[in-house]
Amino acid sequence: MTLPASDAAGRKPVVKVVFAGHVDHGKSTLLGRLLTDLGALPEGKLESVAESCKRRGVVFEWAFLLDALKAERDQGITIDSTQVQAESDNRRFVFIDAPGHHEFIKNMVTGAAQADAAVLLVDAKDGVQGETRRHAFLLGILGIRDVIVAVTKMDLVSHEQARFDDLAAQARAHLASLGFDLDRVNAIPVAARDGENILTRGGAMPWYTGPALIEYLDALTPGAAGSDAAGGPLRYIVQGVYKFDERRILAGRIVSGSLAVGDEIQFSPGNRRARIKSIETWPRPETPAGRPERADTGQSVGITLDQQSFIERGAVGSHPPALPHLVNAFRGRIAWFGTEPLTPGARYKIKLNAGEYLCIAEQIEHVLDAGDLSKSAASSVTRNQIADVVFRSRGLMAADAHGENPATGRFVLVADHRIVGCGLIDLEGFADEQRTKGPKSANILRVEHRIDRMERWRANGHTSGILWLTGLSGSGKSTLAVRLEEALFRRGKQVFVLDGDNVRHGLCADLGFSPEDRQENIRRVGELAQILAHAGVIVITAFISPYRADRDGVRARAGDLFHEIHVSADLAVCERRDPKGLYKKARAGEIPEFTGISAPYEAPFAPELTIDTAHENVEACVDRLVEYALSAFGGNGG
Repeated sequence: MTLPASDAAGRKPVVKVVFAGHVDHGKSTLLGRLLTDLGALPEGKLESVAESCKRRGVVFEWAFLLDALKAERDQGITIDSTQVQAESDNRRFVFIDAPGHHEFIKNMVTGAAQADAAVLLVDAKDGVQGETRRHAFLLGILGIRDVIVAVTKMDLVSHEQARFDDLAAQARAHLASLGFDLDRVNAIPVAARDGENILTRGGAMPWYTGPALIEYLDALTPGAAGSDAAGGPLRYIVQGVYKFDERRILAGRIVSGSLAVGDEIQFSPGNRRARIKSIETWPRPETPAGRPERADTGQSVGITLDQQSFIERGAVGSHPPALPHLVNAFRGRIAWFGTEPLTPGARYKIKLNAGEYLCIAEQIEHVLDAGDLSKSAASSVTRNQIADVVFRSRGLMAADAHGENPATGRFVLVADHRIVGCGLIDLEGFADEQRTKGPKSANILRVEHRIDRMERWRANGHTSGILWLTGLSGSGKSTLAVRLEEALFRRGKQVFVLDGDNVRHGLCADLGFSPEDRQENIRRVGELAQILAHAGVIVITAFISPYRADRDGVRARAGDLFHEIHVSADLAVCERRDPKGLYKKARAGEIPEFTGISAPYEAPFAPELTIDTAHENVEACVDRLVEYALSAFGGNGG
């Protein structure tokens, strides 16, 4: 077993290791014994805990050396993640004792998120349990790849080799099913109460000839959780933008790949390109000769660019053409921690790559059994369940599938300022906006405006955006759009209506009503609406826009400017109205591919507003629209 060398100053490498597993499988006991044997306890700690046990009338447990909270000693379980430090001849360790009880799964994640490697404990008597499997899944989400499976309490099964072999095989098989590389998974039998196989081998298990636990720990490498990413494509996560003297510095972390001075970088979303002018570190070297020319995976560095570009926190820098996907929807395999169930249509905040995105849980595909990953249908996801859920955001997100790049393929979910879940990204079946519509020539460059959106908003006295009215023909979209336009204009707003029939007299006169032409029609209108909204105009669109994917594409490109409004009336009501006589012609076969008759209409899953024109009169509907618009675009833009 080869040990990585100490650093240039002779300091021992620091490795962070989380101890995880099912409740009462011996994590705190193993850690307490390990700390004692390494001589890492504060002076008098062992004696004071023993005296406390005597005073309280309880039997001394090695676990009590770790349980920092009185409630933990009373209940006999670890509630919070405890961090302790220790040292061997070759390493300095930060050991993290993570709670195993399902009620404190979020605390386990908080502790494990900092780790380079994990010790996953399995009770020799009880075997692999639900929380063992769930913790293994969470270790994968957190990017931990080096796992030591410690089969504990071997004294309770008479130190039987067959029992160890069986449990080690079960644990390894489960880890393999979760995508772990078994070359980085090791198993060891231990009896922590007696110190068996912790610092040395032998004793009651002569059949075990592998390394002792401390030898496995000594072989771990700092930062190993992210080492797989070193050879991957560049992913530089922008965490902040700072102005120093004449320099505008992007500060961030390289989570995969490497970058160098002179490299061309594209920042997603936004697709702005520039070359790296310098790499900045702190403290800054006095002379240019001392400044780095290159930075690699795991480093946090600042960079300056050869041109001014508007780049925000959460942007992902990459080398073209190896870019992340740009998506506004993805499938997430999540672990849910929320006290309230996750339900379709519920809104959350996704934290991904230092960016934050508003999203909805669009669809629960299935809930997974933590043991064998079998799938079952569900209408909600309850606390501590694992599930595959489709999320849709209001803006484009730069992401990778977890299988392609784990560093940019995982996320957390937030509700009411609390973390309620975490997950892995799966992009199979979801469109990559990075690779859909774009300029056909490589020689087309964007011109940056000198007046930004905020200045226009301040000049107008209000913000801007797109009110996208969608619904069947005859539902009342055009009627409501022009009435809303008039009402807002009378209130001093810059506002304009784009109507479906009107644009087909000019901008989209070359398009018919096939699915492909409808898609292009909505794309063009969406681009025009976005341009007008960036110019400070409140844009009201009145289009059937029957396909959900087309509307979602506009939302993805427009981001927070987009507000979807479902003008709802069922087919029977719309057909009775038939203001243009189109339904009659469609029923007679005179109009092919007519929405609602011979072509589908896909209603929104979770629009910002629904207007029910079948049960409310025009005045009431307009009042609701005006109220929403004034709320969405109020203020003075400052």
